[in-house]
Amino acid sequence: MLHVHPIKSLEHPALQPYLTMRWQQPQRDAGIFVAEGEKVVRRLLDSELDVVSLLLPEVWLETYRSQLDRRATQEIHVFVAPKEALEKLTGFSMYQGVLAVGRIPSAWLLREAIERSAPPRLFAAVDSLTNAENLGSLVRNCVAFGVQALLVGETCSSPWLRRAVRSSMGTIYQLPIVEPPSLAVSLRDLRLAGVRCVAAHPHTDRRTLAQADLRGDCCLVFGSEGKGIAPEVLAACDEAVLVPMSNGVDSLNVGAAAAVFLYEAARQRGRV
Repeated sequence: MLHVHPIKSLEHPALQPYLTMRWQQPQRDAGIFVAEGEKVVRRLLDSELDVVSLLLPEVWLETYRSQLDRRATQEIHVFVAPKEALEKLTGFSMYQGVLAVGRIPSAWLLREAIERSAPPRLFAAVDSLTNAENLGSLVRNCVAFGVQALLVGETCSSPWLRRAVRSSMGTIYQLPIVEPPSLAVSLRDLRLAGVRCVAAHPHTDRRTLAQADLRGDCCLVFGSEGKGIAPEVLAACDEAVLVPMSNGVDSLNVGAAAAVFLYEAARQRGRV
């Protein structure tokens, strides 16, 4: 059932997530995330994820009306106020003034990811990636190039942070997420299951991406721009390859690197 509330303050308990958008842990503990922006919220409403509430200018309510009507069996609170009032209430500058809260889906087990994906499997994994925007960009590339599951290492930020969800443009709603207690152990388990693990690592013996065979089951592993891939994670991979670049450039942004690697995998598989 849809509940519409014109608001003048943020005292309603359901509005608390909008007051803690900059704080990761309270939302993580509650199993919720914030979606920001017209398109990101629209994709949330079109997804299979549970929606808790929306916070927006009243003019947007009719824009989303048909999507909200399709969720008539759910309890959804919609809080409306002018954009300027919302910014004053939240203390947060909003480009379009459209926000929503959804429930984080249960993370997949590695076994589920293997069993529920068709060969040739294409997985991705991230290690030590703490920048939310970069993680969201990587998620968007994963969905664009057909990745079947993303392994988010224990040293990474959550892909459900507000900025990560926004940078993914809502594609996170489509991507199965595995959150293993140890990424290195999970990569070794993948190898035992016949999935080749290939690290994107600029400091190799000059073996290039074009020399890697990505046609079979494989997992592409990415690290942060600063520290790269941790030694124990790198050691768990079958091989490390790089993208050749001109002198003076030693690495790519992880989102750009992921796009290059995933495109090459799709090319080798005849998908592009």
